[in-house]
Amino acid sequence: MKTKLVVCMAGLLVAAAVPLLAHHSFAAEYDANAKLTLKGTVTKVDWMNPHIWVYLDAKDESGKMIHWQCEGGPPNTLTRNGWTKDALKIGDEVTIQGFRAKDGTNTCNSRSVTLPDGRKVFAGSADDNGPKAEKQ
Repeated sequence: MKTKLVVCMAGLLVAAAVPLLAHHSFAAEYDANAKLTLKGTVTKVDWMNPHIWVYLDAKDESGKMIHWQCEGGPPNTLTRNGWTKDALKIGDEVTIQGFRAKDGTNTCNSRSVTLPDGRKVFAGSADDNGPKAEKQ
């Protein structure tokens, strides 16, 4: 009986630790020196845990349309910062300030988003150790 209890407790500890290990830090995926500002049209929004994703089409310096995927914070955090799951809709024009992925893909970590109504909201996760959003 004592052995079963020890095995059960060990299993619970492992199960509790797995989500903590799965969470990634800003520095693991994004380059703090690769700051960018994207102005584009929303093509898709995934409002789900553990982080939201905003997809948009934005022109690069040469005028070529590029499809971007931008990671945001957890839905609960963003809601507390003034977002709603309906704040962004397909076709909305937005500005996203963030940092590019280290792997060179068109992926960024959003730090702030200027919503269609003109409000600028924090888009990151406060505990990801990434750079803070710029003040308005």
